[in-house]
Amino acid sequence: MTRILGAAGLIGGVPALVLITLMLLGALGTGPGLLALLACGLGALALARVWIGNLNRLAGALRRAAAEDGQLVPPDSTPLLPAVEEIADGVARLARTLAERGALVGRLQRADQAIVEALPDPLLVLSPARQVLRSNAAARALLGAGHDVAALLRHPALAEALDRAQAEGTPRTADLHLPVPIARELAAQIIPMDPPLADGGRIVILLSDRTRERAVERMRADFVANASHELRTPLASLIGFIETLRGPAEDDPAARQRFLGIMAEQSERMRRLIDDLLGLSRIELTEHQPPVGEADLAAIARAEAAALEPLYQGRGMRLELALAPAVAAPADAEQLAQVVRNLLENAVRHGRDGGAVRLETGPGSRQAGRNGVAVRVSDDGPGIPREHIPRLTERFYRVDTGRSRRVGGTGLGLAIVKHIVNRHRGQLTIESEEGQGARFKVWLPAAGGH
Repeated sequence: MTRILGAAGLIGGVPALVLITLMLLGALGTGPGLLALLACGLGALALARVWIGNLNRLAGALRRAAAEDGQLVPPDSTPLLPAVEEIADGVARLARTLAERGALVGRLQRADQAIVEALPDPLLVLSPARQVLRSNAAARALLGAGHDVAALLRHPALAEALDRAQAEGTPRTADLHLPVPIARELAAQIIPMDPPLADGGRIVILLSDRTRERAVERMRADFVANASHELRTPLASLIGFIETLRGPAEDDPAARQRFLGIMAEQSERMRRLIDDLLGLSRIELTEHQPPVGEADLAAIARAEAAALEPLYQGRGMRLELALAPAVAAPADAEQLAQVVRNLLENAVRHGRDGGAVRLETGPGSRQAGRNGVAVRVSDDGPGIPREHIPRLTERFYRVDTGRSRRVGGTGLGLAIVKHIVNRHRGQLTIESEEGQGARFKVWLPAAGGH
């Protein structure tokens, strides 16, 4: 109201002053003069009300310049003064232009977010204080798999690269090794942004998973080293027997028959060794990728026990089964069948002649906030000295090298079990005392285990 009175005074002040002057000079009578003053005041108040109302409408509309309909001046019962109406039309056109530009910017931002979200490599956007402002689906999958973003940013190699990128304003790279929960090799590209992004981001980190490529490199080197070492003995035996058969034993049927039998054994040993090496290499290539699906451990154990029954009967051993329902998830049923098969073969090779091997499945303990299931294989063999247990899952590690080779072991079975269990985010436990057999337990996450 104060603004209206002030505006009315400004509008009607000069006419009122003229009327009062005419009345004082006697050029205008008192009665008509007072009526003229009253009419002048009322007219000034009416005009001031319209004027202030127009200005209020413009001010309110300007405060919401991004009106959804693009019309800056909202409808109102107060008529617009001609000059104000012209201004309102111009501002309305400006508002529509701003609204169109805003819509275009919004579409571009959504397209940018969609592109970033669809990138196959993890991407992080950081503030100057290194707080994560944005991440794409690949980054959330990586960090949600147990790699904490704060721990990632504290990695010495990445922290050093971030410091240099911020100080020098130039892109940097870093190679990262994340040992838990499963070993990963990452290459990080750090890109400082100047000017900053729309959300205030000043640093973009692009992560590339190099785990598979590095595993292939190691696999090639390990395969050459391991194969050359482990194949040397059977290959030398084959070469020696072939030379003997082509020389002194050429006309000796009994010796030829005996040598051919040994050669067949050595050839089979080489085949098993190569198969296990290739199988282990394939498992290592996918170890960083969690499996999908479910696996019924009781059904798997029953099938593998039936398949290995002739092997146990050959040594006069009995296989005891205690198979309670147990479903692992996420799980690769084929790989878990290989775990059960390797543990049973290990038990029959190192168990006591005429003894017993026990295979169990059932619920496991709760670990890391998850319910689990377990597979247990135990034998009544000579046991394993305590100092050997930590190294049993190493490639080609044998407690008794001669015995292992005599019974057909390649030294890779438990290494394969360890890598499969790691891929399933499980745990392998080995317990044994000399003279009291050995017990192998595999814990795996259960279906719906939270």
